[in-house]
Amino acid sequence: MIVSNLSLSTCARSESVFCSSAGDGYLEATSNHTLSPTGHLVVAVCLGFIGTFGFLNNLLVLVLFCRYKLLRSPINLLLINISLSDMLVCVLGTPFSFAASTQGRWLIGERGCVWYGFANTLFGIVSLISLAVLSYERYSTMLGATEADSTNYRKVGFGVAVSWLYSLVWSVPPLFGWSRYGPEGPGTTCSVNWTTKTANNISYIICLFVFCLVVPFMVIVFCYGKLLQAIKQVRQ
Repeated sequence: MIVSNLSLSTCARSESVFCSSAGDGYLEATSNHTLSPTGHLVVAVCLGFIGTFGFLNNLLVLVLFCRYKLLRSPINLLLINISLSDMLVCVLGTPFSFAASTQGRWLIGERGCVWYGFANTLFGIVSLISLAVLSYERYSTMLGATEADSTNYRKVGFGVAVSWLYSLVWSVPPLFGWSRYGPEGPGTTCSVNWTTKTANNISYIICLFVFCLVVPFMVIVFCYGKLLQAIKQVRQ
């Protein structure tokens, strides 16, 4: 008990990502930001609602696409891809943060934290890149049938593959030393290490921000801006 209490006391004062309790053998996430039990309960309720609603909503979309052949157009493959990635977050990510919030601490150790951070980063980037590809497909379709064929499954399938490969390129590096995945906020969720001010970590965050947020966002703004411009010209 003395060793266990000393270990927990040292863990509470340290700034390390995980501390191992000598008494019970599990890894417990630590964080400089804490929530009250009521705060954790509120977060758990929100996560439970978001996870359940997101799972059922995206499952319904996938079921409709499978049931009605008319919906299986090439461009809608991108919508299926977005629904699939969002549903995977609800299945492979949200349950762990929900359970952690109900207990006020991370429950599945360091490897579980790394998995959670990787999975949420991967699926999140897939959704954003798919939205960018979708906007480009609609923009290219507007240019005319000579440049874009709406019945071309191969081209859209290539776009889906690119969204996953591109996401892997940017979600895998923390597993091999370029930044890392660890606990964030009150210690009940995990993500990229946003706080460590080292060249290694800052360089990854900058690249992630530019290539996985700014670039796709600019593509979306450009493509839909051109679409709106074309609609205004038609109305005039």
